[in-house]
Amino acid sequence: MKQTDLILNHLKFKGPITPLEALDLYGCFRLGARIHDLKKQGYHIQTETEKKNGKAYARYKLLKGGQMEMAI
Repeated sequence: MKQTDLILNHLKFKGPITPLEALDLYGCFRLGARIHDLKKQGYHIQTETEKKNGKAYARYKLLKGGQMEMAI
């Protein structure tokens, strides 16, 4: 299974994901790139910036409705 598929399944069935979780669970070093790929496929994914101990990181979550209708 491709990393993009693993990330999408995580978003659908487990909820939001951070880069550290993606690395730990799926060996994904470039979560932002995989999220970009999913957005290009039409998925509605929200990026939230969080701070912990003075460090900022992203948390990505799939919005309700999940995927846009593709125009013909």
